[in-house]
Amino acid sequence: MSQSGVATASKTESGSKAYRNYVLFILTLVYAFNFIDRQIVGILSPFIKADLGLDDAQLGWLKGIYFALLYTIVGIPIAWLADRYNRVNIIAISLTMWSGFTAASGFAANYFQLAMARIGVGIGEAGGSPPAHSIISDLFPKEKRAGALAIYSLGIPFGIMLAFFASAFFLQGGKADWRTVMISVGLPGIALAILLKFTVKEPARSAAKAPAEGVKGPTVWTSVKALLSVPTWWGMALGISFASFGNYAISTWIIDYYVRAFAGLDITLLLVVFGITNGTAYAGGVWLGGVIADKWGKTNKKAYALLPAITLIIGVPAFYFALQVQDLWTSVALLTILLFTTGFYFGPCFAMAQTLAPVNVRAMSTALFFFVLNIIALGGGPTITGIISQALVPSLGETEALRQALLYLIIPYAIAILVFFWTSTKIVKDWDAAEASGQ
Repeated sequence: MSQSGVATASKTESGSKAYRNYVLFILTLVYAFNFIDRQIVGILSPFIKADLGLDDAQLGWLKGIYFALLYTIVGIPIAWLADRYNRVNIIAISLTMWSGFTAASGFAANYFQLAMARIGVGIGEAGGSPPAHSIISDLFPKEKRAGALAIYSLGIPFGIMLAFFASAFFLQGGKADWRTVMISVGLPGIALAILLKFTVKEPARSAAKAPAEGVKGPTVWTSVKALLSVPTWWGMALGISFASFGNYAISTWIIDYYVRAFAGLDITLLLVVFGITNGTAYAGGVWLGGVIADKWGKTNKKAYALLPAITLIIGVPAFYFALQVQDLWTSVALLTILLFTTGFYFGPCFAMAQTLAPVNVRAMSTALFFFVLNIIALGGGPTITGIISQALVPSLGETEALRQALLYLIIPYAIAILVFFWTSTKIVKDWDAAEASGQ
């Protein structure tokens, strides 16, 4: 079928509000599976550590850089493909791959095999968000984009919630071990990939800027240069990266900390509570971030950068005190405040990554955005926290060493706040320039 024929058919489908919302729902569910498979190692960390005899540094590499390195590198060429070829197919193949490697993690007999499986999960997940963001941006106008991408970002807290619930269900009373949990959360993703493939059609790209049939689109380097020339793009990328540095470290190490700091705790109850807080407080923050940014942004475009800065100023002190108190549930309550407030930056940041990018490099914009985000945050947060903790173990002991390593996360959070405030001074000019160019 010609490009015009595909565009006509796709416009009919994407023109239906119900169908558009269905696509958003399916992509959000895919993103939830992304975070189930990404988060599960952090949740099961104490059990993996005991079974394979690992130290904090090894766990840090496993939770962070082993996953993040190829995830970020492979994301660039996949985004280049997504700006030219069928994005639904790319997501379906990627989902099948990362789900399969998650299930394979349950069969790992040693640290090396588990590390290889995590690298495989990372390669697969590289094909998830860039094409998904591009699809959403073609289905929703820019004035509704932050809200749509905030809904998509609900896959993060809901995925983490499901990972906690699945772990609690299978581990309750010693019914299963960490390997069973890995297999059980991995296999359903393959079924979802089939559903995606057969119920979601490739939407028409925004025709005004899409290359005509037979005309080559911009090269990777041209796309990268166009994005790197926009200060707001950089500011939002670095802001979300330093904030997520802290979030990824906390999400992958907090169970280890509580198990060490509060001996005899009910691990099943703790997992259920964390599942609930992620599915309510964190999800609420993610949703409200998109809604408030879109409403406030109608009268003040600076809102997209100011909102994340303001909410972090509220959440970071709560995190500090969560590591000071001696009562488990008081600590969890304070940490929930951080979860709620850090959810606010997803919608605004992802919306700017799309709004400020030329139409024919939107997938590339997301991939480059995630490259910066995940090298700094996903690769750095869990890994550096584990390395610092292990270095402090000889002098402080395992519990205090990990607590101290987590306290250092206040530094990247503070950097994120400063970067967001700086970005708020650039956003109006860059947005106006993007509108003037017809993006």
